[in-house]
Amino acid sequence: MLPEQIKIYREIVTLKDGANVLLRTMTSEDGKALIDMFAPVSDGDIRYLRDNVRDPAVIQGWCSRLDYSKVLPLLAVVKDRIVGQVTLHFRKGPRRHIGEVRIYLAVDFRQRGLGTKMLKTVIELARKQDLHILVAEIVTDQPQVIKAFQNLGFILRCTFEDFFMFPDGDLRDSVFLTLPLKPKSFEF
Repeated sequence: MLPEQIKIYREIVTLKDGANVLLRTMTSEDGKALIDMFAPVSDGDIRYLRDNVRDPAVIQGWCSRLDYSKVLPLLAVVKDRIVGQVTLHFRKGPRRHIGEVRIYLAVDFRQRGLGTKMLKTVIELARKQDLHILVAEIVTDQPQVIKAFQNLGFILRCTFEDFFMFPDGDLRDSVFLTLPLKPKSFEF
């Protein structure tokens, strides 16, 4: 169970262009606004997403099955419009110290610093959850996204050949990045 302060997390961040954005935890009432955010998703972008976000039932499923102990979804909100989502996926058993990060931004909020602010926030929340490592898997033909993660300290660990399959069956390589959250200490 997540601490209460994470369930009700709220922070206002200012982008490099002066826009103010509220970062907050997703709630079960966010379905309509999420559907609106994903409605204009391009055919190019949807190829990279794990779920068919054009299907309102998929989005409503996320909202109706919220379980913050499995996935912590944070939203970026401007006025009443959701403009971004970052998710922290928790694991169990021998990988319970590892979290996976995924992010999506509305087209008009890319290249404005929002993604960096959202990732920094989820990194801090992961630390508060006592995670040791964050991981991200990114398709290699998204070099700007890979670079953005690296700029935040993620380390490119390996490339998996033909690891990501687009809906049409086309294959791409993926990179696996990690971010250590706890310093290793070796005493002698």
